[in-house]
Amino acid sequence: MSQTAFDVYIEADRYRVVVEHADIERGMAMFAAMDKDMDRGRRMGPEFVHRPDPRQRSQIAAERLMLAIERQNTALQTAMAAYIVWREPGIKALHIDTTGDPSLTEIIT
Repeated sequence: MSQTAFDVYIEADRYRVVVEHADIERGMAMFAAMDKDMDRGRRMGPEFVHRPDPRQRSQIAAERLMLAIERQNTALQTAMAAYIVWREPGIKALHIDTTGDPSLTEIIT
């Protein structure tokens, strides 16, 4: 089974995330719903982005991934990591901004 692994950095902490290809396939309906919701726009720091681009959508999902990691919600963690890999197939690392501005989250591919 193919998989993608990447490192998630939240402040000084590092987490290794592994996404199975099957997680992406199982998540496609949810990803479509997430994208439909994001089509209405999102606040990204001080700005409202009316139609987030693919990179911004990954940054928004990264904020949710951070919350899932902090709350030890493995189902949400798997879903958000799978969404990010689907959007950013070459991802190597994710440096999640903790100030509430998803646009400052860095995605390393």
